[in-house]
Amino acid sequence: MLVRATLFLAALALAAPARAQLAIPQASPHARVEQTMGLTELGVDYNRPGVRGRQIWGELVPFGEVWRAGANENTVFETSTDVTVEGRPLPAGRFGFHVIPTSGSWMVIFSNVADAWGSYNYDPSEDALRVAVAPRPAPHGERLLFRFDDVTDSTATLVLHWEEVELPIRLGVDVTEVVLTNMTGELRGRAAFQWETWDQAAAFALERRTRLEDAVAWTERSAGVRPTFQAAITRAAILEALGRGGDAAQTRRAALEMPATDAELNRAGRRMLAAGMPAYAVAVFQRSVRDFPEAWGSHAGLAEALAAAGDRTGAAEHYRHAIELAPAAQRAALEEALGEAGGR
Repeated sequence: MLVRATLFLAALALAAPARAQLAIPQASPHARVEQTMGLTELGVDYNRPGVRGRQIWGELVPFGEVWRAGANENTVFETSTDVTVEGRPLPAGRFGFHVIPTSGSWMVIFSNVADAWGSYNYDPSEDALRVAVAPRPAPHGERLLFRFDDVTDSTATLVLHWEEVELPIRLGVDVTEVVLTNMTGELRGRAAFQWETWDQAAAFALERRTRLEDAVAWTERSAGVRPTFQAAITRAAILEALGRGGDAAQTRRAALEMPATDAELNRAGRRMLAAGMPAYAVAVFQRSVRDFPEAWGSHAGLAEALAAAGDRTGAAEHYRHAIELAPAAQRAALEEALGEAGGR
């Protein structure tokens, strides 16, 4: 009877629902930081332990041992495109982020296993990348913090900060290749039916001086949708950059005879300046001034192009015209540009 009763009570215990757990604050709260670098989306998912009066480095976090760079689950680093870490390649993906602190340089580890509990089952054979990084002193930080510093289109620094130590990790991306890869992908969709998108891709390649043969083909695709001045002048500039001067001159002459608004002319002229082709910019803005002599932006653009081409006298003349025609809010900047051109 005693045995039967014991078995019955055990069965009841197994059948009983689990007790509800009420929500309380975590000792190491969850956090996430995200950053865009060019078109690359970066993220770090982690938990934030506190110092709470403890000795962190060398004691709570022992030197020479793999640490999860946080609390609870391992920290996760994410990147939407291939990047470099301290100059070494890391492919797009999600990675378990671990470190090995020492009294000197630390080892930063990106593991192909992104979802684990801490570093207890860490296996070095599953590493995607290891890099050595030197820590630096920092003001006291009570809770562990990740942040992104010094962000540009192609670089960023991921910083781990806890207690009085920071670990700065340099990240980089080939933003030109990422943008062009993204553009070519978009041009397989609805964007393929717009002349502007093909021209935009060609102009970006021209500015970065890469994939110029592809860029010529993209201007042809743009013209196939609709022939425009803007795409034609882009094509001429690309041919010039390829060393095909005769074809470039012929294409430019034809382009400068095509219909264009003042906005299209000014946009094309500024594109040529961005591409480092002031002679082309001068030709475009001269057309703009000819067709729209009362537009202050046309004179300002021509002045900027002439200054880039080394014609300070011509630049000063057109800055003066722009100042006469411009609204009051624009005159101070134009007068400053005139002074830089030597017009005072």
